[in-house]
Amino acid sequence: MNLSVIFLALSANLCFALGSQFFTHYSRTIGSIWMNWAKASVALFCFTLYALFFVDHISISVFDFSLLFLSGFLALGLGDIFLLKSFSDLGPGRTLMIFGFQPLILSSAGFIFFNQDMDSSKFWAILFFIICLFIFSLEKFKEDKHWNLKGSLLALAGMILDAVGIIITRSVFDKNPEFSPMEGNIYRCIGAIALFILMTYFYRPLNLIGTLKRLTSRDKLYIILGSVLGTFLSLGFYLNALKLAHLGSLSGIAITGTIFASMFECIHNKKLPSRYLMGAFISFMLGMKFLLF
Repeated sequence: MNLSVIFLALSANLCFALGSQFFTHYSRTIGSIWMNWAKASVALFCFTLYALFFVDHISISVFDFSLLFLSGFLALGLGDIFLLKSFSDLGPGRTLMIFGFQPLILSSAGFIFFNQDMDSSKFWAILFFIICLFIFSLEKFKEDKHWNLKGSLLALAGMILDAVGIIITRSVFDKNPEFSPMEGNIYRCIGAIALFILMTYFYRPLNLIGTLKRLTSRDKLYIILGSVLGTFLSLGFYLNALKLAHLGSLSGIAITGTIFASMFECIHNKKLPSRYLMGAFISFMLGMKFLLF
């Protein structure tokens, strides 16, 4: 993997880790669905503004547009609802650690769909990721006297839908090598926002605009800042890396997102990492060792 791809992936993970602190707070105080709608809307505005000034438009087929729309609907819409709900239950550091399963899924998909190499011996990493999940559940059991499988399952659901979105998006890039990832993000954000519109009409009223009007100016500023960092910049960097990188190797760099998020979470909470978090992190690192080396 070349240095430019590594830089883009690291930048994406750092921005998302910062944004996840805002996402977690407002998912807990307002709700994960509303927060997800807000970040998708801010990102759509930013991507559209960027594309108007800096992107040479390349036409793609209606089918490829539909694929990007579907990618956003599933990953940025439905998948991120699960992700933000997991942020509320587990915190961003623990949630992103569960995303350690994603390289296995994407390596398999890269092998099946894009003829990318896959080392079957790396499936030993599954054992350490399962241990990691067990430690998270044990920590919650010690604190609350029940196994918090809900948060882990939410994170896994979000991770799987995110992986599906990545695979769909990569297929469009391979067919349209001159197509800008920044313009692709516009279509993905439209797909995500379409989900929330459908939920408002067919699931329950989400009161998207009314909730926004009740927020203080400070809260609005923080939500915009978190959305710019965690969605606009993060997706912008990530999709530019995705266009060029080996899927399994790219998702393997997600280990840095876990480190960044855990570090920012401890700083925000003004406390040292718990022994359970350290144990899960060691297990996670061992799993990543098998996965990457």
